[in-house]
Amino acid sequence: MTQPSLSGPSARSGCTDLFSCPEAAWVLFACLPKFGVRRRHAVLSATPELTDLLAMNAATLRALGLPAEAAAPIKSWQRRDRSDPVVAEVFRIWQDCERLGIGILTREDGHYPEALRHIHDAPLVLYTRGDQTLSGREQIGIVGSRHATRAGLDHARNFAAELGFRDLLVTSGLALGVDGAAHAGALDAGFPTIAVIGCGLDRIYPSQHRRLGERVIDQGLMISEYPPGTPARAAHFPQRNRIISGLSRGVLVVEAGLKSGSLITARMALEQGREVFAIPGSVHSPVARGCHHLIKQGARLVETVDDILEELGTWWSLDKVSDGTSEPSPGIVESSGKQEQAAPGLDGLASREIAVFEALGYDPQSTDALSLATGLPADQLMQALLLLELQGLVSSAPGGFQRIG
Repeated sequence: MTQPSLSGPSARSGCTDLFSCPEAAWVLFACLPKFGVRRRHAVLSATPELTDLLAMNAATLRALGLPAEAAAPIKSWQRRDRSDPVVAEVFRIWQDCERLGIGILTREDGHYPEALRHIHDAPLVLYTRGDQTLSGREQIGIVGSRHATRAGLDHARNFAAELGFRDLLVTSGLALGVDGAAHAGALDAGFPTIAVIGCGLDRIYPSQHRRLGERVIDQGLMISEYPPGTPARAAHFPQRNRIISGLSRGVLVVEAGLKSGSLITARMALEQGREVFAIPGSVHSPVARGCHHLIKQGARLVETVDDILEELGTWWSLDKVSDGTSEPSPGIVESSGKQEQAAPGLDGLASREIAVFEALGYDPQSTDALSLATGLPADQLMQALLLLELQGLVSSAPGGFQRIG
């Protein structure tokens, strides 16, 4: 295997020898087998300097509680033995990061998010694409149902745009439904956003949000604790959720069923000492029951962004928008007293296609519903949907059509 070039992660630390790179040492530590996250943190507490740990002999490693399967790669690292499977995996990860432009943040890095550093099972390594400095911004997590109603999607978009205008960065998980709408709402209004995903950063998941994910990387930051090449797995998403809440000062749940993963995120937020906010809905709606449950348990009922800022007790001015001294946030225009967000990527399209796109949400809508919303006859509606599909803005799905960017 050839020595990696200095064009990627190793260039930041000035490494000419990967075995001496601090970031690579952390990747090795994170890859050790039979060695759970909590035990790793216990070992780090006993041995604050990772370089000291990686220089220890076998007896000392055993005394610290490292199993033989975890100690063996450390001894191979000391011998610079790339034939060891774990050491070879570290080199594979490093080269993939260089090739794909993926950054590496470790617990020792100054850009590692301070808020995340203090949760009890903080990731040892974060892989990033985009602007790493955004991870230190004050954040609000927005989560909710993958099967959100149109009203829920609108809430996610509008709250994300307004939070951005109030200098709070929106963080979510890039999932279908509320997550995607929150990211799009921030981006459309001209503000960055952070997406935390449960797979490698070379595999944007879900595939329907590939275009949205590229916008996040271009204008914000995408984070994962999983190295490139890691596929999305069900077990990764609860782990991903603790990062969303750990990065944030509070978590806003827009819509959620009683068994929603969003309630897991809310529980993690409470365990981490974060605030939990919930938007109420119809008593007849199954995706409102999770929010109502949270409110009964003490979550703050939220109707406006001011409710969030009031609960946080921050220095953000509650009258920043209404005092007449601030410019409207980018991407938001006033119309009939309401804030409407300009949709991205529609330059050059006719008004018919724009109307159809704006009527779509991130959950499938039937052609009957779209025809009713736009006033278009079936033949013109289908022509518009075809053009939008060719532009990569819309996809067909069971139940109708939906946005994909």
